[in-house]
Formats: sequence, C-alpha cells, structure tokens
Amino acid sequence: MLKTEELYMKIGISLIAFILLFVIREISRLIIRNHARKHELDDSQRVYANKFFNFTLAILLFIILGIVWDISVKGLSVYFASVFAVVGVALFAQWSIISNVTASIILFFNSPFKIGSRIRIMDKDDSVEGKVHDITFFNIHIETDEGVIISYPNNLALQRPIVLMSHR
Repeated sequence: MLKTEELYMKIGISLIAFILLFVIREISRLIIRNHARKHELDDSQRVYANKFFNFTLAILLFIILGIVWDISVKGLSVYFASVFAVVGVALFAQWSIISNVTASIILFFNSPFKIGSRIRIMDKDDSVEGKVHDITFFNIHIETDEGVIISYPNNLALQRPIVLMSHR
C-alpha cells in the first residue's frame, strides 16, 4: 500500500502532467491557427493538424502516467509481445499509411499550394492537373477539368515536382 506522502506526490505529478500537456496543446493549437491564417489555409487542414498533435500528446500523457504510477506489465508481457508482433507486421505492410499522415503534416506547415489552387503534379507517365479540392490525412483530392476527382497520396506528392499554376 502506498504511503500518504507518496500518494500525494503521484497525484501532484499527475496533475502537473495534465496541466503541462494542456498548455502544450493550447500552444500548438495557437501555432497551427496562426500558420493557417498566415498562409490562408483551409480550416479542414487546420483540423487535421490539431488531431495529429492531440493524438500525439494523449499518447505522451499515457506514457507519463504509466511511469508515475508504476504500472507493471510483467503479467501482460506475453499479451503485449503478441500485440506488438501483429502491429509490427501490420505497420510494415501498411507503411504508406504512416508516411501519408506524416506527409500531410509536412504539407500543412510547408504547403506550396492550398485548397482552391490549380496545380500539376509532374509524374513520368501519369501527370495530374487540376484544382485542389481537399487535402486530407492520406490524400490530396484534385478535381480535373473534366470534373473527375483524383485522390493523390500525400507521400507521393512530396516526392514529385508540383507546378503551382494559380492560387485560388
């Protein structure tokens, strides 16, 4: 059983962690909002960036609380090993999902184009030209002159030259 002082210390550290991560969350939201205004980005892009940072901060909070409260995984080691093995195989098979999410954050902060811009993505065989309809976590939706919406993966957009033909 925990001593009273040790319990109060753990509660205090947990409260400080909650408050500190809340402050970091608000600062990141402010930075994202200012960046979106400065570069006239669409609100949906700002929402995606906020979700990414909120998720990252939540994981960080759970790790900190696990350390503070001495959560033991001795009995769960076989379970965690199995889960991590399955997740590792899944992530290896789906590495492009993670790279697309990372690319969407890079596109948010270093965006050569925005929603409403007319772009051409230069690809050897399959160049894509049209108006940027939406930018999500995984794809850039480009509406062609024929009215067809093409989903182009974010990670490929970072690897290909993009010609900015006009802003919105």
